[in-house]
Amino acid sequence: MSASISGLPRRTVLIGAAVVPIAGCNANTGELVAPPTTAAPGQVLAATTEIPVGSGKVVGDTVVTQPTAGVFDAFVARCTHAGCKLSSVTDGRLDCPCHGSRFGLDGAVLRGPAMTPLTAVAVKVAGGNVVAG
Repeated sequence: MSASISGLPRRTVLIGAAVVPIAGCNANTGELVAPPTTAAPGQVLAATTEIPVGSGKVVGDTVVTQPTAGVFDAFVARCTHAGCKLSSVTDGRLDCPCHGSRFGLDGAVLRGPAMTPLTAVAVKVAGGNVVAG
């Protein structure tokens, strides 16, 4: 007879432990979700003209912002509270659709429940484009 934790067979516990670091869990549905993919160095994320001053744009799993003219920042487009995807920039902020966390264009937490700023992604401007790296 194999050992169990809380009534689960040992094999189930070990498989679950192996999967958790690979995938997250959607806090609303409980479904496993793939971790965010990061842009490859040199990958064009957007033309600078596509990112308005005081706003931003979500490109895949990255959000690119332009808090002030000529300054471009990028972050992983996932809430740091429960990993929900941030889908858009509205009124100069990013709102999490799951639990109401709010982030500024600089990635800072403006309202919880998130307590950690968005994860920064390195970007640079090259040839009129915002490029990863």
